[in-house]
Amino acid sequence: MDIVAIGEVLIDLTQTGVTEAGVPRYDANPGGAPANLAVAAARLGASTALIAKVGKDAFGRYLQSVLDENGVDVSALAVDEEQHTTLAVVSVDETGERDFAFYRDPGADAMLLKDEIPLGLLKEARFVHFGSVSLTRDPARTTTLCAVEAARGMGAVITYDPNYRAALWPDRDTALRRMRAPLDMVDILKLSDEELPLLADTDDLAAGTAALAGKGIRLVLVTLGPDGVYYRLGEHTGTVPGVPCTVGDTNGAGDTFFGAVLARLARLQGLDALNEQTLRPILAYANRAAALTTSRRGAIPAMPTLAELGDD
Repeated sequence: MDIVAIGEVLIDLTQTGVTEAGVPRYDANPGGAPANLAVAAARLGASTALIAKVGKDAFGRYLQSVLDENGVDVSALAVDEEQHTTLAVVSVDETGERDFAFYRDPGADAMLLKDEIPLGLLKEARFVHFGSVSLTRDPARTTTLCAVEAARGMGAVITYDPNYRAALWPDRDTALRRMRAPLDMVDILKLSDEELPLLADTDDLAAGTAALAGKGIRLVLVTLGPDGVYYRLGEHTGTVPGVPCTVGDTNGAGDTFFGAVLARLARLQGLDALNEQTLRPILAYANRAAALTTSRRGAIPAMPTLAELGDD
């Protein structure tokens, strides 16, 4: 197994426009950052699995079918008998930027239990990925951190994408403490330029990524929206420019980018084979994948396939 992702899979009620009377229209798109990443990587040729939890409801059944249809192993997708599948209402402004509101109290994704983590699946994984939404409340927080620690002990490369969603945290200080707590277990970190100061106390790309690398993180990637991505690989830093596109909406673009990166890294013989010469083409490829997602609407429905991007 190339990539095992742990975390939320949910319904993104994404605004698609308004009626003639001005009433907003929403599509029920499959989403959740770890699920998005698993699908993005699977569409680009990687073998992926998702460890997550949905409700025993129509949305939960729909999400399972979408993951399965996109080649994601759903053998570790648990079903909660009491909590409904989590909903995220995604409103989009005229520039394609997103605003989130969550219907999650606590929501099935937050109820993932330690005995629902298949250790055999973690042992098979080359990469184990998680995000910060899983860290917003227990039992999912403890479950996720225990699973990551176990996977690290079994030799997996640990990847982390700390998506900051203010509405899911009791306050900013708690969010920063919880989001920073796992950093010393992480090998590859992907975050946006807006999230860099939350984790590194500075918006300076060189200084911030150096501080994060000082925690033992081998590769730090800071996405810059249309300007591409800044990277730090040890002492080596640089920027790979973005790909111009007409914005449909930006939902899922970062997950597509990181999924594409991991799908390509899975072809290497370990991170020791990674250098700037091998990294920069991978990041250029991932930028192209993210641009295609951004040019279309929805998260998972907008993600490109290997045929669309080519296999160069």
